[in-house]
Amino acid sequence: MGIHEILFFSGFLLFIGLMLLIDLGVFSKKDHVVSFKEAGTWSLVWVTFALGFYFLLYTNGHRIHGIENLQDLSRVITSYVAHPEDVKVIADNFEKSLQSYKQHIALEFLTGYLLEYSLSVDNIFVIILVFTSFGVRQKYYKKVLLWGIIGAIVMRFIFIFLGSAIIQQFGIILYFFAGFLVFSGGKMLITSDEDEDIDPEKHWMVKFTSKFFAVFPRYVGGNFFVRKREGKKQTGKGRLMITPLFLTVMIVEVTDLIFAVDSVPAVFSVTKDPYIVFFSNIFAIMGLRSMFFFLSNIMHLFHYLKTGLSFLLIFIGLKMFLHSWLKSVGFENYHSLLIVVSILVVSVLASLIFPKKKTSSEEDDNQGVVAS
Repeated sequence: MGIHEILFFSGFLLFIGLMLLIDLGVFSKKDHVVSFKEAGTWSLVWVTFALGFYFLLYTNGHRIHGIENLQDLSRVITSYVAHPEDVKVIADNFEKSLQSYKQHIALEFLTGYLLEYSLSVDNIFVIILVFTSFGVRQKYYKKVLLWGIIGAIVMRFIFIFLGSAIIQQFGIILYFFAGFLVFSGGKMLITSDEDEDIDPEKHWMVKFTSKFFAVFPRYVGGNFFVRKREGKKQTGKGRLMITPLFLTVMIVEVTDLIFAVDSVPAVFSVTKDPYIVFFSNIFAIMGLRSMFFFLSNIMHLFHYLKTGLSFLLIFIGLKMFLHSWLKSVGFENYHSLLIVVSILVVSVLASLIFPKKKTSSEEDDNQGVVAS
């Protein structure tokens, strides 16, 4: 990692850290149920930040790797551009070559961001199920997701840069990623849409954690840890125990790591640059919490979205396999972006035009339930 990369990366982490500190110190002082308006506002804020970062890359993307001449540009293209022929390098025109590169990585970021953001929707389904199964009160959702995101940033950093190092050494692993994406998409396509119940007592994460930590049997407000005094002893600090709320955070962390196995390779299909992959992932993750509150109450309306995500994974995998042929017929990166957007739009419109009919069991389940 060169000095330019360290400075750019540090500036990015400083911005994300500042936003998290503002959230922790200002907006999360008091646990509360996040309203639809608040969720929509923050979703818009993070989408705006992501688009702003797109324009930053479009104008100053060369500063990530400190490109100052054609030799630097050629080195970076060889190392980090998945398909070097996509960048138009003019031997006697550094400025035009550099502009082509900046346009390319900006488009890579936007495509990767949209992919990650889209695939996060399936993550939301599982998080809703986790919160429901573990009986987490709605006013603690925001706190759990915030700490879950902080852990996810650390895990994504390790996962992405480790994956990049492996790809640099063994480029053929991209074909393994491609096959895995096609398999994951096909599996998602044939998997039943019905929710699977989660038994908190039998969940493997609960069993694993219980071997190393003492778990308090009930929630204690919004606390992650409590101290329990043994017997009649009323002095001393007591035994430190974790609460079910902390267990929920850990399960959300593991859930994100599982979904990263699908989403990160999908973004690596767009670019080999670990910085672009990391930037797109983090912007999507930061927007995930707001999107969770924004979509959780209307998620049932988009029943074809999971089907759309299945086709999205299959498309990305096939694109990785067939890139050379697609390039020969004039297929460009912006075509990928258009196809990704089209798949999502079609799945949303299909859900609205052809609403899912409630079964008699679902109607029975909804009787007596009042939305909060």
